[in-house]
Amino acid sequence: MLKIDLTGKKAFVAGIGDDQGFGWAIAKALAEAGAEIIVGTWTPLMKIFQTGLENGKFDKSRVLSDGSLLQFAKIYALDASFDKMEDVPEEIKENKRYKGVEAYTIQDVAKLIQQDFGSIDYLVHSLANGPEVQKALLDTSRNGYLASLSASSYSFISLLAHLGPLMNPGGSTLSLTYIASEKAIPGYGGGMSSAKAALESDTRVLAWEAGRKWNIRVNTISAGPWGSRAAKAIGFVEKMVNYTQSNAPLQKDFTPVEVGNVAAFLLSPLASAITGETVHVDNGMHAMGMAVDSCSLNAVKE
Repeated sequence: MLKIDLTGKKAFVAGIGDDQGFGWAIAKALAEAGAEIIVGTWTPLMKIFQTGLENGKFDKSRVLSDGSLLQFAKIYALDASFDKMEDVPEEIKENKRYKGVEAYTIQDVAKLIQQDFGSIDYLVHSLANGPEVQKALLDTSRNGYLASLSASSYSFISLLAHLGPLMNPGGSTLSLTYIASEKAIPGYGGGMSSAKAALESDTRVLAWEAGRKWNIRVNTISAGPWGSRAAKAIGFVEKMVNYTQSNAPLQKDFTPVEVGNVAAFLLSPLASAITGETVHVDNGMHAMGMAVDSCSLNAVKE
């Protein structure tokens, strides 16, 4: 029987802060396949997330198919907007949500992973942030635009640059993108569509560079809309979920579990010849060129 077996493998999943998003679903799928899970959590959410875990808030979501609970080998504070501590502004360092945390940049976390685990096999980038995502692109400031690219796309380059040397040959990486990289999604602003387009372009370039340098594969999943905590910051994600349910080729609910399953496949040896790909996991919505529920289709001709 063909199955995904990741026993003995170690995966670092950057971007888990609760049990709602794709990062959690991917971590759970990898754990189901036998992988050891290491997590990077946004520094301001670190204490909240750890407290939730300790208090059993996520226990229901942690249950695996064998009845055991999803375990994290280690949870690191991570702010992927910064490569090293010298880059962190003083107002961030002094912010109460960062106080008491000494190491949380990409360089710091890479060093800690090497110190604690030696090497890893998989890197998952489940990070995105657009401080002006609710603004039209024409109204987006330069700082807002660059912040979106920094947190949502360059962070993947930096994580791979720092963790690539720690990854075992034959390892694999994965990031998460969205159809706004290819099509205009009114309301998805602040430079986030640009950041996702950059992420997909970088996936192809990094597939070449990391493949030749470390024998590592690089892919990304273009996931359908999902009402996670982070996605709700967009302001209209529920409408996008409804729109997809009405217009996608597959008329069924879309869930993070489906993203997690595809992620496990793409990271595993079963996908050993796949790299540089953007794989759509969206019930086929990306294939559509017309909204079948549009009121204009029912308009009465005069």
